[in-house]
Amino acid sequence: MSQIPYESAAYEASSVEGCYWTATCAAPDCPPLEGEAQAEAVVVGAGYTGLSAALHLARAGMDVAVLDRHGPGWGASGRNGGFACIGGSKLDRGQMVRAYGAEARAEWVRAEREAIGTVERLAGELGIGIDRHSDGEAMLAHSARAMADIRADAGPAGAEYGVRAEVLEPESLAERGLSAAGMHGGLRLPVGFGLNPRKYVTGLARGCLAAGVRIHGNSAVARIVREGGAYLIQTPSGRLRARRLVLATNGYASDDLPDWMRARFLPVQSSVLVTRPITAEERQAQGWTSDLMAYDSRHLLHYFRMLPEGRFLFGMRGGIRWTPAAHRKIRAQMRADFEAMFPAWTSVETPFFWSGLANLTRRLVPHVGPVGDWPDSVVAFGYHGNGVAMASWSGLQAAKLLLGEAHGLPGFVMAAPKRFELGRARRLALAGAYVWYGLLDRR
Repeated sequence: MSQIPYESAAYEASSVEGCYWTATCAAPDCPPLEGEAQAEAVVVGAGYTGLSAALHLARAGMDVAVLDRHGPGWGASGRNGGFACIGGSKLDRGQMVRAYGAEARAEWVRAEREAIGTVERLAGELGIGIDRHSDGEAMLAHSARAMADIRADAGPAGAEYGVRAEVLEPESLAERGLSAAGMHGGLRLPVGFGLNPRKYVTGLARGCLAAGVRIHGNSAVARIVREGGAYLIQTPSGRLRARRLVLATNGYASDDLPDWMRARFLPVQSSVLVTRPITAEERQAQGWTSDLMAYDSRHLLHYFRMLPEGRFLFGMRGGIRWTPAAHRKIRAQMRADFEAMFPAWTSVETPFFWSGLANLTRRLVPHVGPVGDWPDSVVAFGYHGNGVAMASWSGLQAAKLLLGEAHGLPGFVMAAPKRFELGRARRLALAGAYVWYGLLDRR
């Protein structure tokens, strides 16, 4: 196995077991790469980034092949919470302005809005039934301090995104069907929507196939080298030569594919529970009847939404080991948090549980740009747990870079990411970070 940051079990086909989305639709059959092959462009990774890039390259007339360790949507793209929303960076407004300036912040906000529009456009063009719902999203304040921040920030946030930001005072939460224990109010921004992430990513894959893209599953890339003015990609059963390269592996990347990637990314675990269908009576008893995407204001946040089929999705960050014992601990903690926030649902079973790898960069912003000094190459990664929209948009921007077209990338997104301290042991720093964030969340 290549130089992967987590235990090998995180990268095996079985790591998706327990995911609710896998039963909702089937992925297209994508046979492995066999023998010698050629393409004008090769895309490594069949998630949102890679498939978006491949589709837009193919529409421009390019011969494109996609290689994936297992198949379309096997990674984070097929097992996330399904929030097509603003986000992609861990920097707040003030931090981004201080780091990069007000103009760069405005470019970033435009990119966030365009990213959501990219998902909407692709789903419409390809006729993908994504189970869309939710008119925007709500952030619920977990403390009085957080609610004070919401009241102060609502006006600037609404102005920045060109919408009316709605402050939800504590007494209005029940009226809006957003009752969760311990919440002090919230903020609703009418931007974004919820979807079935697996239906979306498999729809992208089918759209790629219809456009002439060759997608090869069970084709884990073992080696990428420059040879004779082209890229030579080695898989277990084949070799592919291409003049252009898109690297789109995000949280499932490896430190040596290629060496330029070493310590420039940090995968983090995100885990999800999904309940059995919740009856109308049970929803009324809890006071959660809204279909809004929602999350709380903690640093170690919870994210949750009522699915169109009546199941409730509840997600959480955390975990630095990919082992059965670690997952049992995460699942128990999530169940306790779920019952604390939704006490009327203590008897509601949560039969589905799974984890996946999101991805951070050292500067806490996404990256789309060349792979070091390699010509005709682009790498895109680092969506900080908000990849449905931002990854789709980044794949489009990656295609534009390869095609030499005008793009919408802010300069700081194109800047080469710094390497994380501790190198291959960098995920160990997450333990301390999680302790610190936990202390902050108690304020």
